[in-house]
Amino acid sequence: MTCCDHDIHEKDLKVDAFRNALWIAFIINLAMFFVEFGTAFFANSVSLQADALDFLSDSITYGVTLLVLGSSLRIRASVALLKGASMGILGLWIFVRTVMNAQDAIVPLAGVMGTIGLIALAANVISAVLLFKFRGGDSNMRSIWLCSRNDAIGNIAIVIAASGVFATNTGWPDFIVAVMMAGLSSIASFQIIKQAMSELKTING
Repeated sequence: MTCCDHDIHEKDLKVDAFRNALWIAFIINLAMFFVEFGTAFFANSVSLQADALDFLSDSITYGVTLLVLGSSLRIRASVALLKGASMGILGLWIFVRTVMNAQDAIVPLAGVMGTIGLIALAANVISAVLLFKFRGGDSNMRSIWLCSRNDAIGNIAIVIAASGVFATNTGWPDFIVAVMMAGLSSIASFQIIKQAMSELKTING
């Protein structure tokens, strides 16, 4: 086997491993969307609502990524651009929802927040661990890792916020965490778009 053949074989193995990890993460995230979405509005928690939609966004992202695996860098970078833009839109939506809940002085159900937050944390930690080895890849792979990492951080914050809501009987801990999640989404959006634009620029010469 020549050196070139060996490199191609290694690349194929990495793509196959990434595909398998993505399928597992896709199933976990889609299942968690239904679980969390069904309870987020019942709990009146804007951070849980945001996290539920984030699970849906990640599921769509994983599904689209599975479709373009093995495609040219141009296609993968273009998909990463769309994912970056969607994360930015999600961040904006979270900001708007948080302002609305704060104006209405809504107090979420702390017990439901904490329970669902812990379940979501476990789901995102599993996804993040599966995708950790691919964090240094192209913009498409990196965007997947950033999504999972941010979600796990957000879930830890939700659990902490649930304790804060219980202790203060106000919705402010929930609002603060929601704004933090919006910030993480916006930062990740910028990082993904920047790398994808750089890759497209390199391709175009």
